[in-house]
Amino acid sequence: MGRSFHGVGMLDAQRSFVDQLVAFVASESVDVVLIAGDVYDRALPGLDVVKLLDDALVRLTEAGATVVLTSGNHDSAIRLGFASRLLERGGVHLRTRVEELDVPVVLPLGREGDSPAEVAIYGIPYLEPRLVAERLGVDAANHFDVTKEAVERVRRDVERRRESGLVHPVVLAHTFASGGITSESERDISIGGLGAVPLDLFEDFTYTALGHLHGRQELAPNVRYSGSPLAYSFSEAKHHKGAWLVDIEADGAARVQEVRWEAPKALAILRGKLDDLLTSEEYAWARTAYCQVTLTDAERPPQAMEKLRTRFPETLVLAFDPEGVGPKTKTSYSSRLAEAENDLEVCCGFLEHVRDRGPSETEAAALREALEAVRLEEAEL
Repeated sequence: MGRSFHGVGMLDAQRSFVDQLVAFVASESVDVVLIAGDVYDRALPGLDVVKLLDDALVRLTEAGATVVLTSGNHDSAIRLGFASRLLERGGVHLRTRVEELDVPVVLPLGREGDSPAEVAIYGIPYLEPRLVAERLGVDAANHFDVTKEAVERVRRDVERRRESGLVHPVVLAHTFASGGITSESERDISIGGLGAVPLDLFEDFTYTALGHLHGRQELAPNVRYSGSPLAYSFSEAKHHKGAWLVDIEADGAARVQEVRWEAPKALAILRGKLDDLLTSEEYAWARTAYCQVTLTDAERPPQAMEKLRTRFPETLVLAFDPEGVGPKTKTSYSSRLAEAENDLEVCCGFLEHVRDRGPSETEAAALREALEAVRLEEAEL
């Protein structure tokens, strides 16, 4: 919450997502909502963003759900975890502290045969190795070792609880999980500043809900990322945003269904010559979308962004990739200055340097007139 999209505020879109989430929780009688960070886009979110989270948590609990929430690498764990003991009384369980890794939220699942069954939900927040390694008793300050120790603490608590009953562990964790099994070679992989941890760390749990990656994906039948509920870059244009609805039976069997969120606007990645983009019906669908446009004209068209926005008013990113033009060796501007014979050549050279196109006749005339006006003004001083 609070993140923008290429400079466009997304608070209304985030409110729309909360509306969809609350409606889904109410219609499907969802018991627990798991939020595996990042909750906010930054450690110090704006007041309107904090209010949106406050409203969301109130509405989710009023809809009948318990909420379990961990902090991510964008969050301030201390600020997000404020008043956690008080919030638990209202059904919101924050897991932002190392000391709470093995303190689950326990909910009944009915009975399996003669034994009562329960689900134990553990939250593993983002663990910054340099800050938590010593507190976890880990010698090496890396993501693999601190996450491994966190998971071991969860496992030990699960085993202790299973001595007196049937327990099905669910983990939510903010981390970058890679495929494969534990190995030294995987410890150096990273994405978004997070080192990779191997997938088999989570293989013993009934279900693991991961946060950090923006694309919703299944790493294993019991390990999934829900992804971000909204797109925050054009690289996510082909994502289908949504969540996972997990139904756990008393015997530990987990059924998982796909849930989709409706996007407030489509994303369009357009490429072509300016005239084609402005006239062809092939691109008509993108008129109401957020657009990333790459123009392939041999020369940069004048006022390209202004012209594009007459048809695609939500054009946010504009790039140029001329087709049929060989690679240019771009002379440095300082070299152009050294070669210029007069002020007009300096100005014309600047235009060509910054936009790969020299001045038109009208532009050259305007520059010539401006320079002459300056010369006359200086002559009178």
